Amino acid sequence: MPYPERPLAAALFDTAIGPCAIAWSAVGVLRFQLPEDGAEATLARITRPYRGEPVAPAEPTFDIGKAIARIQAHLAGDLDDLRWIPLDTTTIPEFHRAVYTVTRAIAPGHTLSYGEVAARVGMPNASQAVGQAMGRNPIPLIIPCHRVLAADHALHGFSAHGGLTTKQRLLEIERTPGFGEPTLF
Repeated sequence: MPYPERPLAAALFDTAIGPCAIAWSAVGVLRFQLPEDGAEATLARITRPYRGEPVAPAEPTFDIGKAIARIQAHLAGDLDDLRWIPLDTTTIPEFHRAVYTVTRAIAPGHTLSYGEVAARVGMPNASQAVGQAMGRNPIPLIIPCHRVLAADHALHGFSAHGGLTTKQRLLEIERTPGFGEPTLF
């Protein structure tokens, strides 16, 4: 679906965990990229076409600049729920949008299980579908899919580069109980 009235842009920026990137339209953030294998790979991933439309590197708008600054602070340990960042979810399927709305409401340092998210969207037997939506999340961190865990509180699957190591690191940064804390054994 072409969007000639809203060109798509992207920016690469440094964070405490490595180079991240963000892509946006006039409506809001379309994609977020956690670090890949270096800045070039991260930029290449974020600038791939979106629904057939080109995504070009650009200087961040004022609002995107504010979002970048708060994301950098968050990843350095100055936590922000990032819920205030506007998103462009117009091309995301309805069920996924519902799952992302519930997920976005999970505060840093807290988690929900896939089943709890499914129940909150009114489909208590849809845990696997929630997991699929998490795996397709185009805006990780801002839509904090890393805060959704298995029922046993274990880490299972994370589609971002670095997989479970990245998921655990994000939970540690957010001081989530049970992650990054020394144990007795």
